[in-house]
Amino acid sequence: MSPKPTGHVRGNDLILTRTFRAPIDDVWTSVTKSENTALWFGSWEGDAGPGKIVRLQLVHEKGQPWTNVTIEECEAPRRLVVTMKDDYGEWRIELTLTQTDDTTELRFVQHLSDRKLAGDVGPGWEYYLDMLVAAREGKALPSFEDYYPSQKAHYLEGG
Repeated sequence: MSPKPTGHVRGNDLILTRTFRAPIDDVWTSVTKSENTALWFGSWEGDAGPGKIVRLQLVHEKGQPWTNVTIEECEAPRRLVVTMKDDYGEWRIELTLTQTDDTTELRFVQHLSDRKLAGDVGPGWEYYLDMLVAAREGKALPSFEDYYPSQKAHYLEGG
């Protein structure tokens, strides 16, 4: 399997979208409820809400590390903004959901401190968002090796 990269870089923003034939509330649950996020990214624990910090376990990363996630904004079911810090820097991620008829679009934006990071970060988010799609559809989860390093050049060129 060689998935084609779908995202692009605008300025220092890495932008990806996924479309679901589902109501917005259903997609919102997939990206915010711990039992659902555990299926494609990681489970979290804590008291969620704007200005609060939850602990997220990255179950598909080596060693399944835990990280603190600060919820900057949460406007259910349309917008979620979170920040995280790890050994690679600070991550600011915005998820925006928009429903049109029976379809919901998820727009993912990560503000990169350095545009050159897109070559490593872009394929990772392609992988995770495809994991979300597969988990929602009950399909086999993709393999990270299908995304990286094969998609690196796409993101280094701006996508």
